[in-house]
Amino acid sequence: MFDTVRNAFKIKDIRNRLIFTFLMLIVIRLGSQLPIPGVNQSVFADWFANQSSDAFSFFDAVTGGSFLQMSIFALNITPYITSSIIMQLLTIAIPKLEEMQRDGEEGRKKITEITRYVTVALALIEAIAMAIGFGRSGYLTEYNFVTVLQVIVTLTAGSAVLMWIGERITEKGVGNGISIVLVINIISRIPQDFASLFEQFISGKSVAKGILAGVIILAIILVTVIFVIVLQGAERRIPVQYSKKIQGRKTVGGQSTHIPLKVNTGGVIPIIFAQSLMQFPVVIAQIAGKGNGTGIGSKILKGLSQSNWCDPKEPVYSIGLVVYIVLIIAFAYFYTSITFNPLEIANNMKRQGGFIPGIRPGKPTSDYLNRILNYIIFIGAAGLTIVAVIPIFFNGVFNAEVSFGGTSIIIIVGVVIETIKQIESQMLVRYYKGFLND
Repeated sequence: MFDTVRNAFKIKDIRNRLIFTFLMLIVIRLGSQLPIPGVNQSVFADWFANQSSDAFSFFDAVTGGSFLQMSIFALNITPYITSSIIMQLLTIAIPKLEEMQRDGEEGRKKITEITRYVTVALALIEAIAMAIGFGRSGYLTEYNFVTVLQVIVTLTAGSAVLMWIGERITEKGVGNGISIVLVINIISRIPQDFASLFEQFISGKSVAKGILAGVIILAIILVTVIFVIVLQGAERRIPVQYSKKIQGRKTVGGQSTHIPLKVNTGGVIPIIFAQSLMQFPVVIAQIAGKGNGTGIGSKILKGLSQSNWCDPKEPVYSIGLVVYIVLIIAFAYFYTSITFNPLEIANNMKRQGGFIPGIRPGKPTSDYLNRILNYIIFIGAAGLTIVAVIPIFFNGVFNAEVSFGGTSIIIIVGVVIETIKQIESQMLVRYYKGFLND
């Protein structure tokens, strides 16, 4: 990886792209420190510190601390991520959008434009809800129309600006801009998390105990990262053979290739879906000031919150962890089913004269792909579950309060791998261009 980056700096075009990306990341981090006018920072910080919902901690982690500080980038790119997921689901449900996706580059541009509008609409809705909710709770300096309006405009504009920066990084920088914005936010919180782990498990302990605790923490993180790298790169290759055809005086076809089926087809999406579904009622209850009682409703809310799972003192709430695991597996199958169509692939192969050795073209090929897909999806979902549960287990048993977890590690590793691959492909293109010019 380091060799790739070092070699990339030797090529002027790629060096300029890397510098542009770095400068945009500086702008993002500066914007994450600028407070929203009209928000009472100290009162809001006290409210945030008293929240038991881990959903707010994760939200603050993916926004790089912007949410806790109520900066102009407090909403960050979460509206864009939500918008992208919504558009992916609607593409399956609405034939017009599905037709756009099949139209090639022009169709994708139209879908991207619609995604932008949906992003701004979602940011506006979230900004309105937050401004009014915080105003009623006394978190604004003054609860009047002007203050609420400036908070709404600032939050919405901040999210739109980050979306624009992400698109510019994709165009003029390296990697997927939106993903890189998300990763830099998560990484910015890691030093604080390591400081918390140091204070909790190493500081004040004897030298032997401190070293042992440090080694265990680093070993857990290292093993998790290696496991995620293996999970992200694992794939099942289905061999495909194309029949030879005679066109005029030429014989075409006859080559062998393969269909790569990724073990972790859905990436981090199943975990995000499962987390969102379970944390939505918890977040609503926290904002409304409910859920702190002793009734059955409060107990259900505690069971939905990750902060109460794997707690030896209250094991009953770990039932929520079982529900969480089931949801991850279910969403892994669901997301793969809407993004990968075995029947369409089988039909395309049949039209082009391709076949899987030993499998008849058409429906038998589709059934075979479905069977293999169901098998590897389960393996991928099991791997995702392990990565997601490891931090939850240590948080519950050892009370290790950190904002990053399995989701964050999957995002960081996935984006870093894809960015390095893109840099390598750009270097390869430059190499071949130079070779041909010579």
